[in-house]
Amino acid sequence: MIEKNDTGQTVTLKDFSEADLMEGDVTLRVTHSTVNYKDGLALTGKSPVVRRFPMIPGIDCAGVVEISSNPDFRAGDRVILNGWGTGETHLGAYAEKSRVKGDWLVPLPDGLTPAEAMAIGTAGYTAMLSVLALEKHGLKPTDGPVVVTGAAGGVGSVAIALLAKAGWHVIASTGRAKEADYLKSLGATEIIDRNELSGAGRPLGKERWIAGVDCVGSHTLANVLSMTRYGGAVTACGLAQGMDLSASVAPFILRGVSLLGIDSVMCPKPRRVEAWARLATDLDRGKLAGITSTIRLEDTIAAGADILAGKVRGRLVVEIDRN
Repeated sequence: MIEKNDTGQTVTLKDFSEADLMEGDVTLRVTHSTVNYKDGLALTGKSPVVRRFPMIPGIDCAGVVEISSNPDFRAGDRVILNGWGTGETHLGAYAEKSRVKGDWLVPLPDGLTPAEAMAIGTAGYTAMLSVLALEKHGLKPTDGPVVVTGAAGGVGSVAIALLAKAGWHVIASTGRAKEADYLKSLGATEIIDRNELSGAGRPLGKERWIAGVDCVGSHTLANVLSMTRYGGAVTACGLAQGMDLSASVAPFILRGVSLLGIDSVMCPKPRRVEAWARLATDLDRGKLAGITSTIRLEDTIAAGADILAGKVRGRLVVEIDRN
């Protein structure tokens, strides 16, 4: 529970009555959640992610429907929830129960366990949205390499695994040199130091890749755009370096480069269903297991600080109820 007063916010574990859950037409027994970068911002208060107090954080959950008045779901259904303001304006996933709108839910795809769904989580689902956006832009592996920034993080790790399986030559940008073997095990062909991209750059750089998945923002995104080949595209889905974008129009008007925004929070349900169906078929389960660690609910507070400090590799699953 996150609470706030004049001296700042506090985060503690405490008992909470099911009767005090917010309005919704589906009540879930939460079995698993995860810790994303946004969860870290909420837990630490480093960014005003939470806009209602007190708040149960956690933007993702997998669970079992207990009570439903929504025609699409009935008791016993296994479901996934990503975003829609949970953990921000609506009581979130770090609890044993959650009451939400059924329209926010996606059925758990066949072949995925709840733990695997949260190993994917918003990070992996965002990575899949990025892959879909590049595909719908008409790009394919034979067009050239793809760069992934923030490569050792959750979005980056899943993006590398998905892109490599699809046949892309993946260039992974990271500030953690010790993770090179890890990134290559996911399918990265080349590893570059993030310092090559993180400083102020030129309006146009040497053309190095046809596509990009950027999880970092700021100067990094500007540099990725400046080095994108003619007709290429870059997805923007993160802000680990910053929310600013001091870029030039040169890549857009001289090379026809496209910047594709990726929103996971309010993404329409049909696109969510498409992304989760592709994740169930396209993501290598062995690689997913290799990037995943499991923690307990009481470990999430410390994990929030760790993920902002860059101490978390891949994905963290929060095990809440295995029954």
